[in-house]
Amino acid sequence: MTQAYKKKLIEVAIPLEAINAASAREKSIRHGHPSTLHLWWARRPLAACRAVLFAQLVDDPSSHPDEFPTEEAVEAERKRLFQIIEELVKWENSTNEEVLERARAEIRRSCGGKLPPVYDPFSGGGSIPLEAQRLGLPAHGSDLNPVAVMIGKAMIEIPARFKNMMPVHPGEPDAGHGGYRNAQGLAEDVQFYGEWMRKHAEERIGHLYPKVNLPAEYGGGEATVVAWIWARTVPSPDPAFSDVQVPLVSNFILSTKKGSEARLVPVVDRTNRTIAFNIRHDGTQEDWKAAKSGTKAGAGSNFRCLISDTAITAEYVRKQASSGKMQEMLLAIVAQRKGGRIFLQSDHKHEATAHSAEPSWVPDQKISPDRRAFTPPDFGMHTFGDLYTARQLVALNTFSELLEEVREVIKSDIQENGAVPDRQAYADAVTVYLALAISKLSDTQNSLVSWKPSMVQVIHLFTRQAIPIVWDFAEPNLFSKSAGDFGVTLANMMRALGNLGHGEQGWLRQHDAQTAKYPEGAVLSSDPPYYDNVGYSDLSDFFLTWLRRNLRKTYPDLFSTLSAPKTEELIAAPYRHGGKDKAEEFFLSGMRKAIANAVSQVSDEYPASIYYAFKQSEMTADGLSSTGWATFLQAVFEAGFSVVGTWPVRTELANRIRGIGANALANSVVLVCRKRDATAGTITRAEFVRALKRELPPAIAELQAANVSPADMPQSAIGPGMGVFSRYRAVLEADDSPMTVKAALQLINAQLDEFLNDLHGEFDADTRFTATWFQQNGFDKGEYGIANSIATARGISVESVKHAGIIESSAGKVRILKRNELDPDWDPETDDHFTIWEACQHLIRTLENDGEYAAAELLKKIGSERAETVKDLAYYLYDVCGNKRQDAKEATSYNGLIAVWTDLTRLAATIHVTDKNRQTRMDI
Repeated sequence: MTQAYKKKLIEVAIPLEAINAASAREKSIRHGHPSTLHLWWARRPLAACRAVLFAQLVDDPSSHPDEFPTEEAVEAERKRLFQIIEELVKWENSTNEEVLERARAEIRRSCGGKLPPVYDPFSGGGSIPLEAQRLGLPAHGSDLNPVAVMIGKAMIEIPARFKNMMPVHPGEPDAGHGGYRNAQGLAEDVQFYGEWMRKHAEERIGHLYPKVNLPAEYGGGEATVVAWIWARTVPSPDPAFSDVQVPLVSNFILSTKKGSEARLVPVVDRTNRTIAFNIRHDGTQEDWKAAKSGTKAGAGSNFRCLISDTAITAEYVRKQASSGKMQEMLLAIVAQRKGGRIFLQSDHKHEATAHSAEPSWVPDQKISPDRRAFTPPDFGMHTFGDLYTARQLVALNTFSELLEEVREVIKSDIQENGAVPDRQAYADAVTVYLALAISKLSDTQNSLVSWKPSMVQVIHLFTRQAIPIVWDFAEPNLFSKSAGDFGVTLANMMRALGNLGHGEQGWLRQHDAQTAKYPEGAVLSSDPPYYDNVGYSDLSDFFLTWLRRNLRKTYPDLFSTLSAPKTEELIAAPYRHGGKDKAEEFFLSGMRKAIANAVSQVSDEYPASIYYAFKQSEMTADGLSSTGWATFLQAVFEAGFSVVGTWPVRTELANRIRGIGANALANSVVLVCRKRDATAGTITRAEFVRALKRELPPAIAELQAANVSPADMPQSAIGPGMGVFSRYRAVLEADDSPMTVKAALQLINAQLDEFLNDLHGEFDADTRFTATWFQQNGFDKGEYGIANSIATARGISVESVKHAGIIESSAGKVRILKRNELDPDWDPETDDHFTIWEACQHLIRTLENDGEYAAAELLKKIGSERAETVKDLAYYLYDVCGNKRQDAKEATSYNGLIAVWTDLTRLAATIHVTDKNRQTRMDI
């Protein structure tokens, strides 16, 4: 295929380590992060989105041979661009105008001063349009899901429309930070009117949230309740106690925080047919261990009856719940006093107060029938309204009613202020965020919220992408100034809102990706649904009930339906399509149409970037492939894209391995695509394999040189491999049928394995013996005779390997010494029988025990030439552990070494060797 375009940086190289490190760090940042505006599932890290967009638009220096005529000049320019990206991805620079403007200038230079629009047809949580806007690009996004669209509008449209404005609320503005930039004025208004709502809500329903009387041991008086701990109950299955409601408790532990440990102890009175709970702070280890099980039981039953010790099976619980006999019991009260949180016994008055609440409106939308992620309907909770206590429904209704009132207050204040030309639009804008706060509040104000003893606080419902049944739950106090308080929820959101509004106006709309109209000359960057990983529409209905109630007048078209669209949603949901095969067919067909729609409209000048994550994996005789991944790549290929690169983007630490051999190691992979040449021809399977053998090894070698970790290598190697496959209209099998992407992936994996095996031949003979022995036996003992045969084939003896200090041979058995058994005083400069195996193992041991600086010192002694072979061995051994031995723990060590290789080599370069026994760090 003739290249008629300038290659962009992302098609050649990106600073993957810096991007992944920033993405992993971002995962732990909550205060001020845009994701705190409202929950959405499986968001891509902002750092990765920002870096990918920059690299998509900025020219690779190899595209300008007149400006960069030598390889050295090209590398120097790439290094300069990498430095811009490395600064750009840092969290603290996400609002740094100097850093952002430097990146914008590079984009303008590569784009000839005319910035192309960026479009994401699966905008979801809005990360990609937000980062496009931040980089000064025209940002467009769409999504089928109304909740996603509303979140996107709140992140991209509204802040830009009202940026740099003074707040309109009465009183003295909080301008102590030197004026109002971006959406700071809007955020201050949302905070002010949110506090107005909270104050009036407390006046109306504060009596439902009483204080608790403290016993004498705590000094008496009253304290604010933080949360009420409840348990669901069912009638005892023992006929003698069928009138007694018994609790289903998963855990009796209230606190594991040092110095304030607390647990529940059941008090059972069979005579009076009652169950109560005391609170204890002492006890033996066995007492605390037993408390962790609550009333759970094993051997075919879910729980045990506290009053009769009868087994309570899952089927019994389902039957009782479905017939309306499941109730709740108050177990304990968590209160706040000076010095910390305390735990008090349940109080009948508090229980009665909670049950006295009478909601004026109850959501009646049905919960999804997908039982893989939604289990409450199995226990009589069929609607979203069933997921709340009566008091929680009253609270959410009260805030919803106050939202209408506060809108009029805002309009009145704007009229007094006179600073906003469109009163209605600004009042609507403020109420959008207040409505999002109510919706977000429902994540902690429901009866599926757990109590976390290690943190001594409530944990919101959506800790994962599911709505599971919870047996004992925490009901937060709406006015406790802690988690579950409207004011706390709002304050967290406003830290994020104040930082939005960079760049020009953006646009978010509701649309199906298969027929969406793209802006002229658009660049595609998108994060599509992941096969069957997340049921977005089913999950988002939880929030839609409140958003629809509160924003239907403001956005009538967006919230015209009772639930999020299901029929057109592009996920492979077996329950919707009558089985796994039909669900896969639906996903493939729809994704093909959506991507073909993109291919027909996106610019030819820029590559597309498409994010994809992994879930299922399968091992076949021909190699490893992921069902969802292969299905998605098939859609990309059939739609007309050619894959020219793949980059694994992580949000976990680089040395964390999930499921060695499962090909599910990267959180997501960025596919870099170009439109396939219309004149592309066909080739045979044999020709494809020959092309892989020719093109894949140098591409993998380049990835190794860039220190792509062993865990990420399979995903990274897919890029050049699929580049070969997808440049043709078809690869024909022996029967002239077109090869599937799945089959191509297996061949690519096989070639990668062959490349790694070929590394074996570059090692010294002792290392080649040890690597072969490790593949067969790990660190276990094996027969001397077999070891001798392997050694002889390599022109050495077992005694030679033993002399090298890396194996033990005695009593007819041979085994490899573990790292902690190697000579602790080993010095590569004085070792007269140096092996790459020993160097690799000592380097890992030093890194894991003594840290990076000590490892860098050792690397300096090993020397740069031998160090590269050590790195090759680490890649090879990772592959052995992952694909042949299934040894995740050992694989982690090799992956961890490569993950910090760049840091080690950089650090080693700063160490000056003054003599063989002393090293000093150079002052550079």
